[in-house]
Amino acid sequence: MPGTGNNLAFGRFLKFWRGVHGLSQEELAHRIDSSPRHISRMENGSSRPSETLVLAITEALQLGKRDSNQLLLAAGYIPVEEKLDFGASQLKWLRKAMTLTLRALDPYPTTLTDSSTNFLMVNKGWVGFFLKTVPQAVLDTFTNQYDFLFSRRGAGTIISSWEDTLAVILMSLQQQALFTNDPADEAIFNKLASHPNVPPDWQQRSARIEPMASFRVQIELEGRLQKFFSVNRMVDPLGPTVLGVRPHFIINTLYPEDESLDLSGLTAGDLQHPLLFY
Repeated sequence: MPGTGNNLAFGRFLKFWRGVHGLSQEELAHRIDSSPRHISRMENGSSRPSETLVLAITEALQLGKRDSNQLLLAAGYIPVEEKLDFGASQLKWLRKAMTLTLRALDPYPTTLTDSSTNFLMVNKGWVGFFLKTVPQAVLDTFTNQYDFLFSRRGAGTIISSWEDTLAVILMSLQQQALFTNDPADEAIFNKLASHPNVPPDWQQRSARIEPMASFRVQIELEGRLQKFFSVNRMVDPLGPTVLGVRPHFIINTLYPEDESLDLSGLTAGDLQHPLLFY
């Protein structure tokens, strides 16, 4: 019986790592209390390993977190994402790099968030942009991007197609929670799904909309209504990876649809925010 794509990928990974460590099928089978025949069947894709067996193999081969995640994914299992403490001493270099990055992106409004969209840093452009519609005392209280987007006290007043945007965000969170079965993902979804501004038909709305990686906002600048779109970039502090669930941070930047729009005024004056670090 031919193996599935995932099983064949797992077999290639398994054979590769055996070669790296110079192990025969017999030696690996002995280490994981299995049989050489089973190792052979997994490598040719005719047998799918259990998650427990994949973890035993990663331990037997002493694979690091990145390579263990790749092996789990190749076998069709979801690795558990590790949470990184952005304030940890070993990430001092990353905090400095992100500060320089956000400053370089001025005057385009930019934030840095963790994988749960908690705000970690903002730039002057972001503060100046939202101070045009959100009072300073209110802006300073928001700690999560999704909370900010869902709230009419935050960015909810200026998002184009606001109810559709919330519906698409919720659908993304719902599917992530179903995919990972992670209580943390489920908690984030439940919190936002219960928000009073969520349209009752959000599931049906989202099902009709092709999802995008960003949202659009519109705001009055210099007497004219201007439209902006967002661009997200993922920052992986552990380096590049081909596949895998990895700790990551997200840079979100708003760019004007009108490329000639001068945004330099957004950074003028003495701008302050608890997460503005320059």
